[in-house]
Amino acid sequence: FPMAASDPQVLALAAQITESTEQDIPLLLLKLKGILHSPSLGCEESSKIKQDIYDYGLTQYCLLVLKRDHSQLHGAWATAAQLAEILSHCCVGLEVKEDPEEFYKKFLPSAVDSLLVLGKRLQARFIRAIKDKEKQDFLHWFQIVTDAICWLFGGHIQLTACVLQNDHFLQLLITDDVETAIIMMSVLHNILRINSSVLLQVEEETLHSILDELVYKLSSTTNPAVGSAATKLLLLVAKSCKQLVQLFTARYKGLKGLLSKQWTGKGFDREINQLLDLLYLEQSSGKGGMQKQDQAACIIQAAWRGFQTRKRLKKLPQAVITLQRSFRAKREQELQHLTKQKEDEALKLQMQLQRQKAMRLFHERQLALLEVVHASQVNKYMQEMEAKSALTIQRFWRGYRARRIFHQQKQSLKEYKAAVIIQRAACKFLEKRRRRRPLSPWKEPKGLTDEQRLALQQKVDDYVKLHPASQMSEEMSKELHMQAQAKLAQFLLRSRLDQRAAQRREALLAQVNTDVELLMNAPGLAETTEKDLSAFMSRSIPVATKARQTHNTMLKYTRCPWWKKLGDEFMEDDVFPDDAINTELETLFIGGRK
Repeated sequence: FPMAASDPQVLALAAQITESTEQDIPLLLLKLKGILHSPSLGCEESSKIKQDIYDYGLTQYCLLVLKRDHSQLHGAWATAAQLAEILSHCCVGLEVKEDPEEFYKKFLPSAVDSLLVLGKRLQARFIRAIKDKEKQDFLHWFQIVTDAICWLFGGHIQLTACVLQNDHFLQLLITDDVETAIIMMSVLHNILRINSSVLLQVEEETLHSILDELVYKLSSTTNPAVGSAATKLLLLVAKSCKQLVQLFTARYKGLKGLLSKQWTGKGFDREINQLLDLLYLEQSSGKGGMQKQDQAACIIQAAWRGFQTRKRLKKLPQAVITLQRSFRAKREQELQHLTKQKEDEALKLQMQLQRQKAMRLFHERQLALLEVVHASQVNKYMQEMEAKSALTIQRFWRGYRARRIFHQQKQSLKEYKAAVIIQRAACKFLEKRRRRRPLSPWKEPKGLTDEQRLALQQKVDDYVKLHPASQMSEEMSKELHMQAQAKLAQFLLRSRLDQRAAQRREALLAQVNTDVELLMNAPGLAETTEKDLSAFMSRSIPVATKARQTHNTMLKYTRCPWWKKLGDEFMEDDVFPDDAINTELETLFIGGRK
């Protein structure tokens, strides 16, 4: 900050901006307008205030705010237009003594670029607006921004070339809208009026683009206001430099016929006649007349270049929109990642604090109980607490392990059921296919010939000679018959028992599958209703009685003192061991089925 005496209003405003949030800075910067336009200020006081504003960085703040998204500001486009006006007034009449190269070669071109970008956005909003009130507002703000640009390069003449060479200026000039086109041509008129030789300082491509657009406006519109502005600009360009007149006659050969036929009698004949005189004078001093084909070709080329330029500029907003969309998406992902990371850190911190609080409460409760318990009972109490803690840890571990095993078996059960269903379907399909297969007709065996019969009889006789039959008595034959009958009876009995056992296994397997489906589809305790409860209750009185007895035994066992569960030497008659309890629990049936 400057060490010399500063204006108190600027100093107070700089202090407010330093302590304010980012959203309130644009509204505070609007106070500079009242400070700059104070009626009590003289020339020297005004320059001193502008110097203080620049030294305190308020001018840089205005430029930074104009580079932001103007729709997010308080007051939106109206605030942006006023800040543009304030920025131009702060820069005009300012003489920077410390580091002037930074101000003239970096800051001022950046300010011009920001103002042109703001004008481009206002022009696009004005063209897209539908309501008359919105169009009037955007046109008014656009006029303020263009006036600020004119005021800025009016105070700094070297900025005229910077404005003409800026791509945004050419985009503003190349438009089919009448109001904004007239305003931009007035800006170009002010540039040429302030610095008439500026067109010779810019690049040839930029000069040709500007002149092509002016000639295109004369050939493509019938609006007198646009024609008058374009004609005056061409006349001013022709008067500023004789080389440009030669460029007119060489590049735009049909310009004279266009001016004389289309724009004569529209209210600006004086400017048209002056421009035609300059063109005819240049033509008479040249090598000769030009042919009509060349004139037509020049007009077509100018129209085609204008069309190509407009076509290229229409594609630019879509590319900008795509770039902005990808940038916003990336920024949103980064914000979500940061938010999630902060939430995870907050959750970890909260869990750590809760754990510390629980441990502190546990120690406080333990100390309080130790104060109450007698000294001789401390060891006993500590053993009880250790036993309870061990039971709690074991209970949670068993529950976790059981849930994990159940989830693992759940997938296995699903796969098993799916395999069974597929196998059943395949068996049914094969059975149907086997039933549908027609039986082949029975064919009588072919009869043997005499030779084959004799050969077969010879083989049978040879076999009988080699294997003579053993002689068996009638008693032995009867005994062998009785043994065969007994074994046949045993086989039939065993097959009947095996069939009953297979039926029983199938019934038990169906029962197990039903119980597993019932358990897998069982709702949680919070969602259980009376209908769900009835599905798990047994209708058999013996089973219900046995379950009630087992439940009472388990409750009685859990309510026993801890010292009765330590060993067999403390076991009493009314206390049941774990094996007995498990044995009784294993006799229960799931879902109340036998």
